[in-house]
Amino acid sequence: MPKGGARPRSGPPADPTSARSERRGATTAVQVTALPSEGYRGRAPAFPLPKIGRGLTADGCPDAAAATAFRKRELEIWRAQWKKPQAAAWAQESWRWDRIALYCRWTAVIEAEPDKNASLIARQREVAIEHGLTPDGMKANGWAIAANQVAQQAEKKNAGPAAKKTAPQRRLRAVSDSDSGS
Repeated sequence: MPKGGARPRSGPPADPTSARSERRGATTAVQVTALPSEGYRGRAPAFPLPKIGRGLTADGCPDAAAATAFRKRELEIWRAQWKKPQAAAWAQESWRWDRIALYCRWTAVIEAEPDKNASLIARQREVAIEHGLTPDGMKANGWAIAANQVAQQAEKKNAGPAAKKTAPQRRLRAVSDSDSGS
């Protein structure tokens, strides 16, 4: 059993401007790859996994209709994943595609039988982290979603001029001549 050593999320992140980082020679900031906030605009590659006969009738025989519905759902999940900002990075790393396809398949299996797959759910979460589908995974991969500058400019333009401030209302009761005792 290994002991010690750095582990993901084992304490606060290193500060590149600290004296300790300087001594280690880690003074340069970590490079972060900006992913497009509007998502990946390219086409999803072909689903790399073979079709499986998922679905059985009550007597244990293969059910072609269930297998077709399963494949259709699997492909829907695949196409949805390829619309996410992370897909811009995946497109350049074809070695990830099989694992992302497995993530899609496992998601379809979990949707079909959510109570029977605790270990599969745990494995699916690990793959999601590994491929940047969670905030921790994005950080581990060195990815960040870029700010949508077009939307920000449109928001500023539509906001219009700032509302004029009105004079504050007096909170004290006005003193009248009868109250002053004169």
